[in-house]
Amino acid sequence: MKSIQPVLQTLVIALLCALPVFAQTDPKMTAAERAKLIQWLNESQAETIAAVEKLSDAQWNWKAAPEKWSVAECVEHIMLAEGTLMAQAEKALAAPPNPDWAEKTKGKSEFIENVMVKRLGKAQAPEAIVPSGKIPRAELMKRLREARAKTLKFAETTQLPLKAHTAEHPFPVFGTLNAYQWVIYIPLHNIRHNQQIAEVKAQPNFPVK
Repeated sequence: MKSIQPVLQTLVIALLCALPVFAQTDPKMTAAERAKLIQWLNESQAETIAAVEKLSDAQWNWKAAPEKWSVAECVEHIMLAEGTLMAQAEKALAAPPNPDWAEKTKGKSEFIENVMVKRLGKAQAPEAIVPSGKIPRAELMKRLREARAKTLKFAETTQLPLKAHTAEHPFPVFGTLNAYQWVIYIPLHNIRHNQQIAEVKAQPNFPVK
């Protein structure tokens, strides 16, 4: 697994330093945070579906180079990552509350948003979420929608103190993330790969139909 580029470390330090010195003490999502999360979940998947639903099979499977991902593989990665990220949130929630959660996770929500949406740095996807390219298109889209429906229901209904429960990210630059941050990671990661899908479709040799 490749490490995140050093620019990410600079960004996280800057974000942390820019925060107020007092720490947030309420471990539950605020109403504004919940509304924003729901909006991200709905809009990011709607953008994915709109970007791919009219593609021909040739366009769906086309690659700019053997080592590059096709649109199909980008979508599969989004779907696989959603399950993995929700599992990390569930792992955090299964652990006892972290008494140092406020300090350990300070600034990480803003950091994740910046890294994902602005596509800062590159990393090799963990093996578990590397697309196989073997899932039939209809089945993949079905699983994509089912995974998001599960995440959306959780976002809409949970009253758990998400921020008090933490789990470690495999990339050290992210460090300790709380369950709320693992959940917002899902749509923000989706947005990042929506941009990748757009780049694939913009390649000069992308099939016209």
